[in-house]
Amino acid sequence: MPGEFHVVLGVSGSIAAYKAADIVRLMTGRGWRVSVMMTQSATRYVGPLTFQALTGRVVAHGRFEDLPDSVYAHIDLAQDTDAILLAPATANLLAKIAHGLADDIVTATVLARSVPLIVAPAMNDRMWANPATQDNLALLRARGVQVLNVEHGELACGRMGAGRLLPPEQIVEAVARLLDAAEPI
Repeated sequence: MPGEFHVVLGVSGSIAAYKAADIVRLMTGRGWRVSVMMTQSATRYVGPLTFQALTGRVVAHGRFEDLPDSVYAHIDLAQDTDAILLAPATANLLAKIAHGLADDIVTATVLARSVPLIVAPAMNDRMWANPATQDNLALLRARGVQVLNVEHGELACGRMGAGRLLPPEQIVEAVARLLDAAEPI
């Protein structure tokens, strides 16, 4: 049935992590199945229980030794999905995936994927403008990753600049456009 998509959301450690709850709410409101995975640092901003309550699914988070259910959780998440969305995607997470590092559930799932990947960055304006970050973004784009832009505005550190996470509605619309061009699994 059209619209019955499964999206895996990866949340990384940014103050913008709280907006991921709205992203989940908007995706489930469209009738999509949503599974959430989190970096260990993301759990310092929003707890896995929040996402479990919103999705009705256990949330995989942290390093592999912390995962109770399956040593293959990253493979399962990467295969049983229509798309993977990383939001917010920190500079650290972007660097890891650009260079093929896989030291936690989020990065290993991304490395094991064969489905479209969308990243919604969020970071300080100086981190965003850093040539290393821009090089990592260029590398990801060259590999077919859909990189969403950031907003300009007041940042968590109090500075004004580029680096804010796009509004959840815009992120979900970008995912919807990608999914509408594909058939569900």
